[in-house]
Amino acid sequence: MNAAEIVEVASSPQTVTSALTGIAVVATIISVSMPFISGDNLAKRMKAVANERERLRLRERAAGKGGLRYQPKEYMKNVVDRFSLSKWLNAEGVKLKLANAGYRGPQAEVAFLFFRLVTPIAFVVAAALYLFAVDDFGLNVAFKFGVLLLMIYVGVKTPEIFLTNTITKRQLSMKRAFPDSLDLLLICVESGMSIEHSFRKASQEIGAQSVELAEEFALTTAELSYLPDRRTAYQNLGLRTGLENIKQIGTVLIQAEKYGTPLAKALRSSAQESRDNRMIEAEKMAAALPPKLTVPMIVFFLPVLLVVVIAPAIIQLFDLKT
Repeated sequence: MNAAEIVEVASSPQTVTSALTGIAVVATIISVSMPFISGDNLAKRMKAVANERERLRLRERAAGKGGLRYQPKEYMKNVVDRFSLSKWLNAEGVKLKLANAGYRGPQAEVAFLFFRLVTPIAFVVAAALYLFAVDDFGLNVAFKFGVLLLMIYVGVKTPEIFLTNTITKRQLSMKRAFPDSLDLLLICVESGMSIEHSFRKASQEIGAQSVELAEEFALTTAELSYLPDRRTAYQNLGLRTGLENIKQIGTVLIQAEKYGTPLAKALRSSAQESRDNRMIEAEKMAAALPPKLTVPMIVFFLPVLLVVVIAPAIIQLFDLKT
């Protein structure tokens, strides 16, 4: 067979069709077998991301609190016991506020009482050294003692202000993540999990949005496991958080367990109500923006606008006079 015959055979329609068919078959085989050859890369990547997120979450918890309970430091406990600070500093309502702020155990109460005593003393000493040794600003003695009394008041209120700010930030974080956590609880309950396992799973997943809410759910899981009455665990969850929405969910769970109402139905209605409340709060914040912007617009924008409008007329008037 000469070269001309070879070219003729290669250019025939049957040969071209056979070649294209073979290429298509090979490409199909490669496409079908590629996932089995290369492995499940997506699953590996998702698993790696999940493991990394879990490590970051544990690192955040360790960096933030270091644990749920601490032992009181010896020198703080000695000062608190020696001066009986728990009696005359009104420490009855402090435990609940400390729990709302995320500080648990005897060390939290001892540290709060200790700093409530030490902070006014530190403020008064610093103010006295500055006024009497560094610069008195030309003040008389009576006014100086008035400043010292003010420093005592500020020192007493500083730990309370710090605690209040911590409670506010913590509750805001939990409030934002709570509707999503209810959805997680609903999914877990509908999948057949018990309420203990549902709280445990929700605490593991919601930690990416709110570490504080994850901690509270983890504590609730522990209390549901060892407390003889689940009602106490639900009530403790509402007391520790201090949020009305979470207290309402605790009441719903108590009633569902008492009267035999399906948990999925109760959680679904509560989740929908929680999302509606979040939307209502967002609408309120949006509706409150125009009144808040009125004063800045009058103070900053209106004078500039008047200058832009009146300045050309004033310039023309001066040009006519000259």
